[in-house]
Amino acid sequence: MPSASFYRHLCILALFFGLSLLTACATEETSSSDKDPNILFILADDMGYGDVGAYNPDAKIPTPNIDRLSEQGMRFTDAHASGAVCIPARYGLVTGRHPHREETSEWRERALTGSSQTTIATSLRDRGYQTYMVGKWHLGFEGGTDYDCSDPLQGGPADRGFTHYFGIPASLDQPPYFYIRNNRCVSAPTDTTTGNQSEAGYWTDIQGPFWRAGDKAPGFEHEEVLPRFAQETVSYLESYKEDQTDQPFFMYMALAAPHTPWLPDDSLQGKTGAGSYGDFVRQVDVTVGRVLKALDRLGMRENTLVVFSSDNGPVWYGEDEERFGHQATGQYRGMKSDAWEGGHRVPFIARWPGQIPAGTTNEQLLTFTDMPATFADISGKPLPSDSTDGRSLRPIFMADRDSVARNGAVIQSTYYLAVRDGPWKLIPGLGSGGFITEPNTREPEPGEPEGQLYHLGRDPGEQNNLYSERPEVVERLRDQLRRYRKQQP
Repeated sequence: MPSASFYRHLCILALFFGLSLLTACATEETSSSDKDPNILFILADDMGYGDVGAYNPDAKIPTPNIDRLSEQGMRFTDAHASGAVCIPARYGLVTGRHPHREETSEWRERALTGSSQTTIATSLRDRGYQTYMVGKWHLGFEGGTDYDCSDPLQGGPADRGFTHYFGIPASLDQPPYFYIRNNRCVSAPTDTTTGNQSEAGYWTDIQGPFWRAGDKAPGFEHEEVLPRFAQETVSYLESYKEDQTDQPFFMYMALAAPHTPWLPDDSLQGKTGAGSYGDFVRQVDVTVGRVLKALDRLGMRENTLVVFSSDNGPVWYGEDEERFGHQATGQYRGMKSDAWEGGHRVPFIARWPGQIPAGTTNEQLLTFTDMPATFADISGKPLPSDSTDGRSLRPIFMADRDSVARNGAVIQSTYYLAVRDGPWKLIPGLGSGGFITEPNTREPEPGEPEGQLYHLGRDPGEQNNLYSERPEVVERLRDQLRRYRKQQP
């Protein structure tokens, strides 16, 4: 296939040898603009809505690369992971199905996605895309976590539509620790680590440089994982460019940061006002910048849709906010795993030069289940409605002011299935509904309501429970929740 520089020279020659060649130049420009876009989805791990400067001007963490992406694209303010913890969120993203349809807690025993199931990767592969994934899978493998590295690992990304894969099986604080390329262990986890604890007090549980004891591959170093993911992503982009293919690509870059262990590079330590967590978020921003610069350098920027988001809220206690003065979830209540907004409302930015209006903000409600439908629609071949719970955001991306993808949604926390209907939100119980924030669940005291009802338009911080005052809204949302639950096989 002739390169872009060939056509540029052809156009210059047209100035000397007649206008007939200008027709070829115009045709080439048209075909290039009509080409299906490349798609790059970057997913941070446990990064809060308020960690990004574009969402929180008072953030104590500089995020210039993500902020610039927002300036060049569309910033969504009502975007939600499909779950408030890693596995349900990633399941919704990869399959387009509500995670309550699947027993996602069984990821340690089996692959959560079926061999014949449509995924975000099989959908785009079947539409002519090359498919790449780099990063954290966390949706299980056949045979569970007793990985046999002498044989191919079944049921992972390589069997679910990704032609090229490099990454780790689960979170970076969960053993065994080893890399996978396609469906093979790069090196078997034959060594062990005693784990690493944090300094003291509440930091010893799930914060700081924490990872669990267990098996690891020889030479595997936790602090090298984020830079390695960046390098692998850039290498895939460079290889794609060298191939000079007509096929567009889909790249799913699933980071394992700023999830624990918080291990910022030496050059970034102390560079933010939010401790080692903030420094690690800063490293995530640097990583995003490195990949975006590669797109620019390789001439891919103009025809690549880039989406940045996070799989759920951060691990950020009230003590952390008081200690650093940093609101990792912005104005929203709660954190990772909670049914409250801080558990699942996430930054979500989309950039597509010439297609998505730059510097815009959108209040459309969306969830990760919308991604497979959106990307398939952008490729020109929408998904069958019975294969996804999602809705296409393509018209929203194109700033169609009259288009509304969805008015309602259902979000899975650790203990509750919360439901949205416009600005109204119902949590069918008391407490956070998470495993971190106390109390996670509790029985009502005498005279207390049985659940929580909030009007997020007037009360984004979920401080005024209207469950008792608006019984008609409670009943309407309970009916909707019952319909969602019926979708569970």
